[in-house]
Amino acid sequence: MTYAWHWEVFLQPAASGDSTYLGWMLAGLRITLALSLSAWVMALVLGALMGVLRTVPSRLWSGLAAAYVELFRNVPLLVQLFIWYFVLPELLPAAWGDAYKQMDPFAQQFVAALVCLGFFTSARVCEQVRSGINSLPPGQRNAGLALGLTLPQTYRYVMLPMALRLVVPPLTSEFLNVFKNSAVASTIGLLELAAQGRQLVDYTAQPYESFIAVTVFYMLINVVVMAAMHRVEQKVRVPGYIGGK
Repeated sequence: MTYAWHWEVFLQPAASGDSTYLGWMLAGLRITLALSLSAWVMALVLGALMGVLRTVPSRLWSGLAAAYVELFRNVPLLVQLFIWYFVLPELLPAAWGDAYKQMDPFAQQFVAALVCLGFFTSARVCEQVRSGINSLPPGQRNAGLALGLTLPQTYRYVMLPMALRLVVPPLTSEFLNVFKNSAVASTIGLLELAAQGRQLVDYTAQPYESFIAVTVFYMLINVVVMAAMHRVEQKVRVPGYIGGK
């Protein structure tokens, strides 16, 4: 197969006339980073909350948290994205649905992708947090209660800080998955990194250069995340536990 490599394509003026094709890629990278980091914050907060609820003595709250996990973890991510973007605005009260539809198209796409990724990832984070809490000795909860702490205070000050330290390694995998899963946002028109790569192919007919560049950007993201999370893991290690010294 004969293929004309043309790496200089990234420095050529883009079809939009206000940037280069490299500028397109960097714009997509910025959207991917903003979307993924925002979704991760949402997922970490919701996932920690649901992970706690899955371990409380109340069958009602633990059952609701379990239903939450089964719903958002078992429905395919792409299906969830279409529901948030196409279906939910039609189910909301008319005023809310109309307000959403009148938003800037980029804002509509970003919000739908953010909510979708946040809820989907939070269900997975929930299970990591639940496993971390369940791995703690029962004496930690009993000791907190014996000191006069309420159950919420025992979770807040005793169990959750320890459990989150223990689950840093699996949380690293979920953090990386957020960046990779963000590529599905291109199906609703959000021009994140993968979508910009496809758009560059459409305008330049240089698919290899385009998707090699996309791959390199994703690899750089992964390297940075892995290094940062490894640093976090080193800082929060608990002596006497797995990975601790």
